[in-house]
Amino acid sequence: MTRGEKTDDRIYELHASVCQILSNPTRLKILNALRDREIAVAELARRVGTSMPNLSQHLALLKARRVVLTRREGVTIYYRIANPKILRAFDIMREVLFEQLSEGRRLVKAATAGARRSGART
Repeated sequence: MTRGEKTDDRIYELHASVCQILSNPTRLKILNALRDREIAVAELARRVGTSMPNLSQHLALLKARRVVLTRREGVTIYYRIANPKILRAFDIMREVLFEQLSEGRRLVKAATAGARRSGART
């Protein structure tokens, strides 16, 4: 295996690791809540609709993968998105999902209309 292949393999591993971190609905809610500004952890728990212990576990994973950053002010910890490109990736994936849902609805509608026409002929 060449050095370039080893580097590519490592990049694929890191890519998969970040995707795995982002494969949880609660963590996606966290990212969306942090979209416009940094938020204190207590407010973040309220917005996401989860308990502080649960939120802390998710934030620890996001922080370890450098998806979010923290800032402490007194006893309050604030979280923010580490890189705005993370939100671009988030938005692109949502666009793809909405397009797939829309296409699925269109196909169901077409199939239903076709079945009605077939049923009317018999």
